[in-house]
Amino acid sequence: MEDINIKITDRDGVTHEVVAPTDMAMNLMEVVRSYELAPEGTIGVCGGMAMCASCQCYVNSNHELPEMTDDEEAMLSEAFDVKNNSRLGCQIQMTPEMEGLEVELAPES
Repeated sequence: MEDINIKITDRDGVTHEVVAPTDMAMNLMEVVRSYELAPEGTIGVCGGMAMCASCQCYVNSNHELPEMTDDEEAMLSEAFDVKNNSRLGCQIQMTPEMEGLEVELAPES
């Protein structure tokens, strides 16, 4: 397996270039937490179950992402600051296809 390079812009507007493993079944929310790019308790509050939208992010690159699940769509329909490119970070798996992914964390709501 290989590690991938992704860019994550935090809630202060600072862009971080991070390396994410593709062999640990991690999702984007877990990568953000592991690099401490958001204050503890402000992201992934539900533990990655698509039940809180605290890991909402804006996908700024043209990556083909997995289709949204009904749970993800339902959460985003109730979330604040939703844009056309909004996704839940807990639903984006770190795979080799995500190399070069660029995301921005949505404001804390």
